[in-house]
Amino acid sequence: MSDTPWRDDPNYGGMTDAAARPSWEEAQRRKAKVIQHPNQKAPPESEGKEPRFKFRLLRDMRAEPPKKDWLIKGIFAPGETSAWIAPPGKLKSALIGEASFAIASNLADWHGYKVKKSGAVIYFALERVSLVERRLVAYQARASEESDDPPIAVVPGIFDLMDPSIVDHVLAVIRDVEKAVGCPVVMIVLDTFAKTIAAGGGDEDKAKDQGKVFANIQRIKDALGAKAPHVAIIGHTGKDETRGSRGSNAILGDVDLMVTITGDGAIKTATSIKSNDGEERPLFSFKPELVEDGVDEDGEPTTINIVSQDDVSTQDALSKSKSGGWTKGLHLVRTVVSEAVLDRGIDHRVRQTGPLVKAVPLDVPRGIHKNRYVGSGDGDRDEAERKAWRRNIKAAQENGLISGEMYDGQELIWLSSTKP
Repeated sequence: MSDTPWRDDPNYGGMTDAAARPSWEEAQRRKAKVIQHPNQKAPPESEGKEPRFKFRLLRDMRAEPPKKDWLIKGIFAPGETSAWIAPPGKLKSALIGEASFAIASNLADWHGYKVKKSGAVIYFALERVSLVERRLVAYQARASEESDDPPIAVVPGIFDLMDPSIVDHVLAVIRDVEKAVGCPVVMIVLDTFAKTIAAGGGDEDKAKDQGKVFANIQRIKDALGAKAPHVAIIGHTGKDETRGSRGSNAILGDVDLMVTITGDGAIKTATSIKSNDGEERPLFSFKPELVEDGVDEDGEPTTINIVSQDDVSTQDALSKSKSGGWTKGLHLVRTVVSEAVLDRGIDHRVRQTGPLVKAVPLDVPRGIHKNRYVGSGDGDRDEAERKAWRRNIKAAQENGLISGEMYDGQELIWLSSTKP
């Protein structure tokens, strides 16, 4: 090769040596970084720079298969993200506070799910920090001798998780907490998801704003590598509780597990509606417990709602009558959905990669219900029918008797349970 190879390259014809040489040399450096096919000549050695992308071959995966680790078996896994969705007042924050305490305290189990690994938990309380702290203190008082000094840290205040600069601040507080408690941080709680977006002027309805948050969550995990914690997100449902999380449904693609909390009475049920490596099903049921947690300035006791330790059977929670969960109104829902599926049912793959079911557009059973509904004879029959439909279709979905999702611009539903 000549001492002035750029002069022989037609791409640099007419350029002075001073201009052509640095441009030509930069082009050669870029070419050297290109990953070539194994049968091609190996590229020149890079100039000591770390390659942007790394890879692992399938043969290496077979030799050292990746393993699934758990904090709480079947629910919380290191390096994953879960979303816990419910309307206000359904105890979602109380439930995740209890889960945080179980992990930090290395309790035997959490609602029947075995605690496999313990460690520190950081609870980012973007709202109601006093309530979060009071609940954690109440769980500590209830555990008494079972847990001496669980490593849980509460970080108060709102922050913009859409801003990439927040990543370094989160990593810094993780390091500080680990130094303070002497063990690794294994879970982070974000309460609530809405506030992490609103703090930066974003909108939950915008997929791009949600995407910025999840990109930064992933940057935090990537920076920590094998020590990445689980990230538990607490969020709200929209006006229609049966449709899951409020705002853009892009969140479904970014979480490994999504759990909704339902139940209008004292008993609530946590149901998995999206799971990357588990079933979509009711997980467990629970109920609140009102406990005294101190006294006010007048010397009177103050109380707080936490999650009760009492065992609540999920089956009992789902059973509304001796008919195994199908009340009179739910029997009608089952009947009209079954008829609609027989008449207009289509094969549908749940969430594109899930099981194949016979589904039907929601308006089909809705039309049958209008014709079949028998009112009391008092008042407006159409209004009574509309209320009955809304009430019973919601109850059927809350109890896992039917399921549904949006597909190709329409809402499809199908039977999840056919027990009489």
